[in-house]
Amino acid sequence: MITTKQRAELRGLANNLDDLFQIGKGGISDTVIAQVEEALVARELIKIKVLLETSPVTPREAATELAEKTNSDIVQVIGGKIVLFRRNPKKPIIILKK
Repeated sequence: MITTKQRAELRGLANNLDDLFQIGKGGISDTVIAQVEEALVARELIKIKVLLETSPVTPREAATELAEKTNSDIVQVIGGKIVLFRRNPKKPIIILKK
C-alpha cells in the first residue's frame, strides 16, 4: 500500500508518461490483463487510456478491476486516464520517499 505522499509523488512522475494501452469496446480481456502485468514488471508505473465512447467499463471500474487482478495500486483516475503502480521487488525502478 502506498501513502498519500507517495501517491502524490507518483502522480507527478506519471505526468510525463505516455499511454501504454487503450481499453475500448473489447473491455478488459485476459490479454489486456497479461499486458498490464508485463508492463508493471518492466516499468512499475504505467498509464492506460479508457476510450470513453466505446468502452463497456468506466475508467474507475477498469482501474479497480486491473488493480485487483494485477495486485497493483491505483495512483490516479482522471478523465479517461488510469495510472497504476506496483513495485518490482527484484528490480525496483522508482524509489519513493517514506
